[in-house]
Amino acid sequence: MSIQENLNTILKSIPKDVTLVAVSKTKKNSAILEAYQIGQRIFGENKVQELVEKAEELPKDINWHMIGHLQTNKVKFIAPFVSLIHGVDSIKLLKEINKRAEQNNRVIDCLLQVHIATESTKFGFDIHVVNEAINNAKEFQNIKIIGLMGMATFTDNKQQVIQEFNSLKDVFETVKDEDITTLSIGMSGDYQLAIEQGSTMVRVGSAIFGHRN
Repeated sequence: MSIQENLNTILKSIPKDVTLVAVSKTKKNSAILEAYQIGQRIFGENKVQELVEKAEELPKDINWHMIGHLQTNKVKFIAPFVSLIHGVDSIKLLKEINKRAEQNNRVIDCLLQVHIATESTKFGFDIHVVNEAINNAKEFQNIKIIGLMGMATFTDNKQQVIQEFNSLKDVFETVKDEDITTLSIGMSGDYQLAIEQGSTMVRVGSAIFGHRN
């Protein structure tokens, strides 16, 4: 199937109130434009340099999401244009995003990444300190926390994935307010499960673009 057919199939399968982030990391501009041509405007990248290059070369009405682990020394490169930063996993990073957003006269939307997987390689705030992190973030004028993001363990155990998604959904329900409305869980392999558990934003790459180059 083509990128456009894949994308149409996914769009038909997800509720209207769920935002689809097309994960375009490692994909050529021509592939992104194929998705763009049928109306997809939100794309996610996980490497800063690749994100900056694509943002320069591709249509200006694309909303670029930084979905990978972000190092503080790289924030300055994406601060002028990024729409949403998904993986905010420390107060130090929040401070840097705020500083760079202020320099660019912007308020940057952010999601706090919460550690829900059993793998220690995944980043994120401990589930018990999310409230505290949100309160700390309120002192920053140039960032806006709009929700939470998490990645489940990479496993075939469906029950475990559901459990991990639910643990984040429970926290999300306690912090939700007029600003915090986004729960970003679910990727190509588990986005349907994530939607069933209350996800409002899914990050889908290989199911749209085919497997990684």
